[in-house]
Amino acid sequence: MTRPRARVTDADVDAVLSACRCLVALSVRSLSVIDGEVEPAQFRALVVVASREAVSLGELAESTGISLSTASRLCERLVAQGLLDRTDDPSDRRQLALRLTPAGQKLVDAVTDARRADLLPVLQRLTRRQRDELVRALTAFAEGCETAEDDRSLWSIGWVTESV
Repeated sequence: MTRPRARVTDADVDAVLSACRCLVALSVRSLSVIDGEVEPAQFRALVVVASREAVSLGELAESTGISLSTASRLCERLVAQGLLDRTDDPSDRRQLALRLTPAGQKLVDAVTDARRADLLPVLQRLTRRQRDELVRALTAFAEGCETAEDDRSLWSIGWVTESV
């Protein structure tokens, strides 16, 4: 027998919004480690590719919320910068398979490392019990987001959603 869920209050939503502001601020600050190397839209594309083994141009466009022609131009620049590799998809030669180069992976890793470094002191201020509760709550929250919609919206802002 499942228990009825308690009503979500404005205070509940406000607390989550406050936490979101902190996480977004940390995320944006982490992009400073690649300042000038790529534009935000290019980084978002790298995150999409990093989150999957290989991505088609159409999947990239859909995942980042840009047009196919914009995705194509964006990929051209990333290939020219040596951050993205574009090859024929062996399962469908009409498609391209986009993959990160080692340099592209290094860029995504640098941002992920900066985010981890910024999160560490925040988490260290919490007690072990608070961290455990936070991890449980955030895991449940993330699972709720996954069932509510796919994670395209997270990719479109350059948030790594899987281990890269």
